[in-house]
Amino acid sequence: MSDRLIRATAADGGIRAVGVITTRLTEYARGRHEMSYVATAALGRAMSSALLLVSSMKKEGSRVNLRIRGNGPLGGLLVDAGLDGTVRGYVDNPRVELPPNAKGKLDVGGAVGRDGYLYVVRDVGYGYPYSSTVKLVSGEIGDDVTSYLVTSEQTPSALLVGVFVGAEGVTASGGLLLQIMPKAARDEQLVQTLEARVSQLSGFTPLLRSGKTLPEIFNELLGDMGLTILPEVQMIRFHCGCTFERVLGALKMFGTEELRDMIEKDNGAEATCHFCREIYWADRDRLEDLIKDLQQETL
Repeated sequence: MSDRLIRATAADGGIRAVGVITTRLTEYARGRHEMSYVATAALGRAMSSALLLVSSMKKEGSRVNLRIRGNGPLGGLLVDAGLDGTVRGYVDNPRVELPPNAKGKLDVGGAVGRDGYLYVVRDVGYGYPYSSTVKLVSGEIGDDVTSYLVTSEQTPSALLVGVFVGAEGVTASGGLLLQIMPKAARDEQLVQTLEARVSQLSGFTPLLRSGKTLPEIFNELLGDMGLTILPEVQMIRFHCGCTFERVLGALKMFGTEELRDMIEKDNGAEATCHFCREIYWADRDRLEDLIKDLQQETL
């Protein structure tokens, strides 16, 4: 099944539901960053979370940055997702591996660390981006993003994300976001019913691995609550907007002396994009051109 995102409503618009499948893009990221099992699970969960968060934004060009800094061996994690369905991300230490946790699952919480912070930045493309910081709850990412939604956006929410990765690569990855809208926030029975159904789920990836589609998952959870699945299916993908021109712009910021030093010592400069690991090489001629540009700017 191709990576996709679908939206739905239930309870006369009192419930908003979004589901996303990220299996292929997570496998692509795994290979691109040469990640361990636990690093793949962490980044896959974060990418699914960011896509679910940005799905509620309205303005074209909107983006969500999700950054996690815990005290675990994985180090930092950064994901950037757009309303256009593109997402990219990386972890600081992609080859960290840990034994399974007490439940026999990948120990994402141990890799990320349970002491740290989740930083979320929402950017609608103009003005100052909205940023928020919350303490990590478990380091498992899904719990932490749910905590952000409840504390920072004050929206009763349930977010489930998961990644199944084995010797053959990523075979299931995605997430589900359920939110009680303001018009229904005071309906205690509705909130309790939704909480009970979510608590009965063993996770999100078991549903995908059993062969269930996103509409089937929605029907199981909300089919008797006036479920309406919106017709638009959004295709999503791992995409990085880095270019050689942007790399040259970044190199230019080093200034004339540093550029000359690069020419003398290395006969050029190599730059690697953190998000996609694309390698760019600027030879001495390119660097000389940058020096000329800088000299022209000072005249």
